[in-house]
Amino acid sequence: MAAGWIKIYAMHANSLQQLVGNTDIYLLDQIMKGRYQQEDIILDAGCGIGRNMHWFLLNAIKCYGIDSDSTAIETLQLQHPLLSSDRFQTAAVDQLPFPDCYFDHVISSAVLHFAKSTHHFKQMLSAMVRVLKPGGSLFIRMTADIGIENKVEMIGDGVYSIPDGSTRFLLTKSLLAQLLQDCPLELIEPLKTVNVDDTRCMTTLMMQRL
Repeated sequence: MAAGWIKIYAMHANSLQQLVGNTDIYLLDQIMKGRYQQEDIILDAGCGIGRNMHWFLLNAIKCYGIDSDSTAIETLQLQHPLLSSDRFQTAAVDQLPFPDCYFDHVISSAVLHFAKSTHHFKQMLSAMVRVLKPGGSLFIRMTADIGIENKVEMIGDGVYSIPDGSTRFLLTKSLLAQLLQDCPLELIEPLKTVNVDDTRCMTTLMMQRL
């Protein structure tokens, strides 16, 4: 009897893996809430090899991806040869090759914390806002100092050494307040931060362009 339940569980686990792949769990939360619709056009800004595009592509939702790593983009193009070549492009987040107000949603997962300075961070954010339609959503997940404020050390303009041994640009509450004042954005869900053993904090922002 137990072996039968294990087999059923394994079958469902495999089916779930096929459906969502390695999609970020916080993006999966938005998918489960029905945030993204069949007719939407979506940009994954800093897509890598496309782990967060898996569900969209599987469900034939029009999804574009850009990344500064040309090898990652070549991998995506090889995996999806039937899609037009403009769907995956080598580009920097602060220089998005798309017209204004083109996308219904923009996703940026584990990308913005590679900003070189506060100015660079704002350039990347501004580029994503530019291509987002009014009323469209912006999903951001990045490292922050929220929860470990006394454990990080600033080594540059907005760049910190954090307890896990890495160097990252960090989102702070004061920077977020400034962005919400200066940019046509508003939070549409409460800010969420996950503290990983006091060595790294990852914050998820769900915002809407006004």
